Amino acid sequence: MRFASLGSGSRGNAALIEFRNTCLMLDCGFSARETTSRLARLGKAGNTLTAIVLTHEHSDHVNGVGAVAREFNLPVWMTPGTLRAIEGRAGTLPDVKLINLQEPFEINDIQIQPFPVPHDAREPAQFVFSDGARRLGVLTDTGSTTPHIEQALSGCHALVLECNHDREMLMNGDYPPALKARIGGNHGHLDNDTAARILQKLDHSRLQHLVAAHLSEHNNTPYLARHTLSHAMGCEMQWVRIADQLEGLSWCDIAPEVVF
Repeated sequence: MRFASLGSGSRGNAALIEFRNTCLMLDCGFSARETTSRLARLGKAGNTLTAIVLTHEHSDHVNGVGAVAREFNLPVWMTPGTLRAIEGRAGTLPDVKLINLQEPFEINDIQIQPFPVPHDAREPAQFVFSDGARRLGVLTDTGSTTPHIEQALSGCHALVLECNHDREMLMNGDYPPALKARIGGNHGHLDNDTAARILQKLDHSRLQHLVAAHLSEHNNTPYLARHTLSHAMGCEMQWVRIADQLEGLSWCDIAPEVVF
């Protein structure tokens, strides 16, 4: 199993998860043209995708979903709340599949465990993807943690973890007070320190890849995110990778566990 990012941040989000002949796109926040260009950068094309899975309805996660789904005739998986929220915005989708946040589901070769998160959206979800042996956990767009989140992410082989902002940079920056409160609130976005505390609560003994994602271009830096997560992990800073807004993240292969 492997994963990559087309781009991560407030200007657009999309990621790929691939195993065997199944390639899923997690969120579709770029235009169809930009999505096609970024897919090509990763050696993929729209007609190689199996499905789109949505986390929630904010525009940086769904901006291109209608056009991409129609162009490549892709099913789109989402919660009922997300579907209600994007009705009238995404146009007619070729095939809608609904997610029950309490039930795992499969898309061809990939098993998916959804879980709810505290975020200012209608029915937001995050996911653990698995090939039956290896697990990739994704946690972005949440303002705080819950025991359920920590249980879902514990023991993953790869983890994409939101590090949206440095709290001091956010509070001292020039954003309006209401926007600061929204971003820093319990239903907003994770700051570096909170992400690190979540990481420390998890069983990360199997972790092969740790990726900091959804970094704010105004209220965070890759150095700060790496420094904070690496300190929590007790690892070298360079081991923590960044899912960048412009460059995304190249393919990361999750190796099978070696059993002695």
